[in-house]
Amino acid sequence: MKLLVRILIAIALGIFVGWFAPDWLAAIFNTFNGIFSQFLGFMIPLIIVGFVTPAIADVGSRAGKLLVATAALAYFATFFAGMLSYFAGSLTFPSLIGGEEAMAQIESAKPIDPYFTVEIPAPLPVMTSLVISFLLGLGIAFLKGDTLRKGFNELREIVQKAISVAIIPLLPIYIFGIFLNMTVEGQVGTILTTFMKIIVVIFILHILILVIQFTVASFFNGKNPFKMLKTMLPAYFTALGTQSSAATIPVTLKQTISMGVDEDVAGFVVPLCATIHMSGSALKITACALALVIMHGQPHDIATFIHFVAMLGITMVAAPGIPGGAIMAAIGLLTSILGFDEQMVALMIALYIAMDSFGTACNVTGDGALAVILNRFFGKKGKIA
Repeated sequence: MKLLVRILIAIALGIFVGWFAPDWLAAIFNTFNGIFSQFLGFMIPLIIVGFVTPAIADVGSRAGKLLVATAALAYFATFFAGMLSYFAGSLTFPSLIGGEEAMAQIESAKPIDPYFTVEIPAPLPVMTSLVISFLLGLGIAFLKGDTLRKGFNELREIVQKAISVAIIPLLPIYIFGIFLNMTVEGQVGTILTTFMKIIVVIFILHILILVIQFTVASFFNGKNPFKMLKTMLPAYFTALGTQSSAATIPVTLKQTISMGVDEDVAGFVVPLCATIHMSGSALKITACALALVIMHGQPHDIATFIHFVAMLGITMVAAPGIPGGAIMAAIGLLTSILGFDEQMVALMIALYIAMDSFGTACNVTGDGALAVILNRFFGKKGKIA
């Protein structure tokens, strides 16, 4: 919660200072934001290669029917949540955002130029990074060697250290600068009003996705979906407080077993899904991205978002175990597929982190539903040879 508090303070201060800040002060923070944004873009390929490669290598080294079934089900659940978010947002967001009037207010804003810019080119394009991660990850898994595995594990530690030491501490300053500039430019009222409406819709959607997941699970064990959901509430509230799927694993495991899932199945599925099942995160990122795309008058056709959500489900695998890790892993897709600029990325980060605990809670609670489904086929009563 410390990061969330710092982000909220940064937003409030940015708006407050922006009411009377001169243009030169806004330009200073705009200059910082430009440099920070360049560094963030530089880190995106390293985040993808550093996290996705060892994650795929680790999953692939435990190849088996239950693994393949769990990974496929987790990916489908994540993709379904993202697309549900897209369709619900397409129906509701245009009227909530305000249409042409809101767009006119945003477009009429006078931009504040930075004093100077620093170019930090990314070492690899986003799609190249993903292909390299898959190729190397699968290669490491099948060759069963230790040299590359250890190297990429160390790269993961380096990248995670860079995120936790350099990026996360500077995020509040970055977001302060964004909201300061939005206030100076006269956009902040429209954007904040939109944010509040979008957060309400996302909260309703994440409850809906849990009801759908447990309703589907009930067809596989014949139990009341709402009673199962009630059983998983301790895991939900633990994740709400810790903002960590990994930290919630003991509680998720205990409650999953309480629903009648075999200990062996639960012991495999729950820890694995803590890193590969991201329904809540995909739902939030898709909804926030769609809202910003609509707000800025950019196209939001279904083909583009199918592409985005499909890649999102892969990219978020083993996202950094820090608050906001999933959005860090998704920045590359936001810029390469949806064409997000610096301000849109900053708004995504702020909006995502503000709801981070709810997405995590949705992820871990849904892990129980997936375990129930898999238990039907791999449990002691229906074990597949």
